[in-house]
Amino acid sequence: MTQASIITIGDELLIGQVIDTNSAWMAQQLNKAGIKVLRRVAVGDIWDEIWKALDEESKHADIILITGGLGPTADDITKPLLTKYFNGKLVVDDGALQNVKYIFEKVLDRPMIERNLKQAEVPDTCKVILNKRGTAPGMWFEKEGKVYVSMPGVPYEMKGMMDDYVIPELSTHFIFPHITHRTLLTAGIGESFLAEQIKDLENSLPTHIKLAYLPNYGMVRLRLSSVGFNRVAVEKEVQEYFETLQLLVKENLVTNLDEPMEKVTGKLLVARNKTMCTAESCTGGFIAHLLTTIPGSSAFYDGSVVSYSYKAKKDLLHVSKALLETKGAVSEEVVIEMAKGALAAIQSDYVIAVSGIMGPDGGLPDKPVGTVWIAVGNNNKIETQKLYFRFDRERNTQLTATNALNLLRKFILSDEVVTL
Repeated sequence: MTQASIITIGDELLIGQVIDTNSAWMAQQLNKAGIKVLRRVAVGDIWDEIWKALDEESKHADIILITGGLGPTADDITKPLLTKYFNGKLVVDDGALQNVKYIFEKVLDRPMIERNLKQAEVPDTCKVILNKRGTAPGMWFEKEGKVYVSMPGVPYEMKGMMDDYVIPELSTHFIFPHITHRTLLTAGIGESFLAEQIKDLENSLPTHIKLAYLPNYGMVRLRLSSVGFNRVAVEKEVQEYFETLQLLVKENLVTNLDEPMEKVTGKLLVARNKTMCTAESCTGGFIAHLLTTIPGSSAFYDGSVVSYSYKAKKDLLHVSKALLETKGAVSEEVVIEMAKGALAAIQSDYVIAVSGIMGPDGGLPDKPVGTVWIAVGNNNKIETQKLYFRFDRERNTQLTATNALNLLRKFILSDEVVTL
């Protein structure tokens, strides 16, 4: 099977100043094309380290994809290094030059300096990949049966090159097998209990079908994977096992597609021609953020009231001052009032309201850090749930959001049963 390595370049990646999203996205695209990603390597802006990474990855992989270090400043050393690595010399590529001029003159409407023009210089041993989204061209090299592709570190520019040129061109150089994944999402059951529940199926899987457990924020995804050159046969075999897997976990099954909870909830609402809103305290709008990352979310999501303070809860959601003072913001009574206030203000069919203590401070003896109250419902009924999380502020927030969305999902389904 054709294998690839991904090398990301930049000191900012190693010190955590910039999160490497490039290699994750690239790995997904390569996998879809039938290319196995062998390794992902991050190196700093150090000549010897980049050179060493190229040598090492070429021993194991057929394709080496590189991002970063192609800018116009002194610390961008990828281009001169690749020029030497592939025994070339820098020359001006006319297509790249015209592209740089077009971007500065027509798109940016800014004057160019000599440093900008140097972006059009490339090694004469490469095939130039036009950058339709920026000034730094990509470079395609071939050496001893291996393919090396260097692309900008800017995600938007790299993705354009991968989609428009790199993946299609790789398909003409190699014969790739078909990789099949089938993924489902479960909630309300731990990984170890899940493993016990499906152990007979797992033990019966042939060696070429792999089962992966992917826990995340209180949910567990299960993924079946297989590889083969006969696409129809591979997909048929995996699907048969996947159907059995769904039956075994049906009590905890959220979706049989590889999609997040917010998308599952949104699809439920769209199918019923209903909308929802949110009243958020401890999550600070994070649930709204998750929902609005979904294209077309305006079809099911009306909006949010982020009522972080007591004053906002009183003024915007009409939670009574007496209730806040006697029960506290993190209480069942308050999230119920928040839910009712949001429904009245926004006029949605369904609502989520959350209030909690995310930490690291703010806990009380009877309400320790990680205490969360969730309310979901509609104008006829409100249901609540109290949860305790034990992690840091970020993880507690994410767990609150996914659990709230799951509680609403279950409420919508039960509400439908009652209605029928």
